[in-house]
Amino acid sequence: MPIMVHIPAYLAGFAGGQRALKLESSPATVSEALDALWQIHPALRDRVLDERGELRQHINVFVGEESIRFAKGLGTAVPDKSEILIVPAVSGG
Repeated sequence: MPIMVHIPAYLAGFAGGQRALKLESSPATVSEALDALWQIHPALRDRVLDERGELRQHINVFVGEESIRFAKGLGTAVPDKSEILIVPAVSGG
């Protein structure tokens, strides 16, 4: 079943202006879903992952309402019909 990936407005320029992208594949994990996303929009990769292939410090990824930081990271399962949200971390001082 398709998976929807939602990205923040400031990254839409790296995804052809789109803020919601449908992946036609059925990825089992967040890592597989992101790999499918990079195939469509490779410029997004360096904005979401660091040079080691890990999630950048100020980027959060959710599967539904669950943060992958508190689950299995990029190995977090992606159930059918899930929505993945990529959002910038809010910080300040």
